[in-house]
Amino acid sequence: MKKKTVKSLRKAAIAVVVLALALYFIPVLTAIWVVCGLIDVMRNDQKNWKLFDRYFLGNGLFTWLLSPFNLIVDLLCYRNPGVWKPEQFPEDYQREINEVLGVFNARKDEIIADIDANFGAGRRGMYVYQWYGKHRIDNVPEFNKDYKYIKTIAVSVFSKGESTSWHFGPLRLSLRILYNLIPVQAEIFVQCGSRKNYWHDNPLFIFDDTLFHRSVNEYDGRRYCVFVDIIRPSPFPRLIARLLAIVSVSVERINSLFYRNWKMIGSSKPKAAAN
Repeated sequence: MKKKTVKSLRKAAIAVVVLALALYFIPVLTAIWVVCGLIDVMRNDQKNWKLFDRYFLGNGLFTWLLSPFNLIVDLLCYRNPGVWKPEQFPEDYQREINEVLGVFNARKDEIIADIDANFGAGRRGMYVYQWYGKHRIDNVPEFNKDYKYIKTIAVSVFSKGESTSWHFGPLRLSLRILYNLIPVQAEIFVQCGSRKNYWHDNPLFIFDDTLFHRSVNEYDGRRYCVFVDIIRPSPFPRLIARLLAIVSVSVERINSLFYRNWKMIGSSKPKAAAN
């Protein structure tokens, strides 16, 4: 029997024992978490063993633990199609998206040169201007302000041949916007479930990152993607923004696990926002 199969069976056996104990000692709470997890994971369009294994026994564990909260957030927000188009956002959201992407387009060469000067020989990097509303690198004046809806502005950098495994983001208060700065004709794409987006076909991809996804760079060169988090469109945008601000400290700690293989490029101390 293959080592990978043995490992999967061992994990499943341990999970069954832990679940049985939890149902015995805290049956109601355990049942709520299991039901919420099943509702949450079934939102994915490709339902297979890998999905359930990663969600309940792998890197989706935090997403599962947060599933009751995420499902409540869904009730406070507009319908979530999973993969979004810019025109599905309210006009004021669209204005912020266009403003930020416009700055990246106008200053692309300068931004990439600055990243290359600081990235060195790392495998994956994140060049951070804002992170959950906290200001970091301040060398692009247009990003030195507080946006109403956009809360993270960064550039994700992959070295040649670098890709992520299939994974889940933890929290559904925001949506992920990726925009490729150099969309070359190569095997470079982001995939969310069955939706595979090649950057040379469409440099913009907006999606719910709590869905099962991966990012692939099989090109013999670096891949630069604008990395933006925007709060979920909702009838209660201030409430969603407030909730994100409240949980951002905990989320940053969780993200330290998610991004442990990344070189985070940015000041360790938040910068003051410009007036």
